[in-house]
Order: sequence, then C-alpha cells, then structure tokens
Amino acid sequence: MTRTIKVLLAEDQSMVREALAALLGLEDDIEVVAQVARGDEVLAAAREHDLDVALLDIEMPGATGIEAAAQLHREFPALKLVVLTTFGRPGYLRSAMESGADAFLVKDAPAAELAQAVRKVLAGERVIDPTLAAAALAGGANPLTDREREVLRAAADGSTNAELAASLHLSQGTVRNYLSTAIQKLAARNRAEAVRIAREKGWL
Repeated sequence: MTRTIKVLLAEDQSMVREALAALLGLEDDIEVVAQVARGDEVLAAAREHDLDVALLDIEMPGATGIEAAAQLHREFPALKLVVLTTFGRPGYLRSAMESGADAFLVKDAPAAELAQAVRKVLAGERVIDPTLAAAALAGGANPLTDREREVLRAAADGSTNAELAASLHLSQGTVRNYLSTAIQKLAARNRAEAVRIAREKGWL
C-alpha cells in the first residue's frame, strides 16, 4: 500500500487555497490534512498535525511564507518545505533557500508539477523553478543588511524618521543612516524608490 503524504497548505487567498487542496486531493498518495490562511498560524498547525510537507505561499498576513519556513525548519528540521510564489522575484528564491526551503515554485505551475515536487522533496530532492533559478543567478545577492531591510520595510508606509525611530527603538540619526545607506546601495533617488526596487528584487 502506498504511504500517504500528509501536507499542510498555507495560502491567504481562500479560492486559490481551496483549488490547490482540491487538485492535490485528486492524487492517490497526497492528503491535505491542514489549511491556514495566515503565516503566523503555520507553526501552530504544524504542531497539531503529523506532517510530511508544508506548502507555503510567500505573501501572507501575519508572517511571510519565508518567515514561516524558517520557524518550521527550526522546530521541525525533518519537515519538507515547498515555497510557492506568484511573483518571480529573484531575491525570494535566495531568502527561501536560506530559510530551509526544499522547493521553490510558481503558483501557476501545473497541478501535476506541484504534486511531483511534493514527492521529490520527500525523496530528498531539491526542486526549483528553472526560470526563477536563472533570474536569481542573474540578479545577484541582496546587498542590504538585515537592519537596512528592517528599516526600509518599516519606511514603506511613509512613516517619518521620528516615527520609525520610535517603532524600531532606534535613534533618528541611526534610522537616517540606515535609510541613506540602503538608498545608496540600491542606486535609488529616495526611500520610496528604494522600497520599490527592493520589493521588485524580492529583497524585502
């Protein structure tokens, strides 16, 4: 008898999540045993179920799929992690791999390809969308430090330096320095452009 692969599916768009669950459910050897709509619900769901593979969308409220992958990798190192994205941003691939992901795929890949990826990672293989892999190599490494990313991400909503300093528990001068360095590294004209460039590259 074929062993059933138990899968957790994390995706904030209910229509997409239900479609993926239904498609995977058609496979004889795959069962979606848990579904969550938020990144900060992933770890609790993993603790409740005996899982083999976690499918994680990148863009989720509460925590990104990459952040959720890092949490799962720390607590359940044997759990296989498949990160799914709508956006082929090269920086996402590097971040996902650094977080412990075993596979990185685009969501519009055929269902059979996703099912095959689930089987492959369980067999110890690494599965990466070839187009995304090529783009990641061409895009180079993320030039931003963790602190610069944190400040730039916080600045994305238009907060002033004073507001950023208060929320991040830093001095205004330190915030200004981090933003200035990030803008310079990204060859941007201002912080808004720096945020846009970093997002397009998948570096935030």
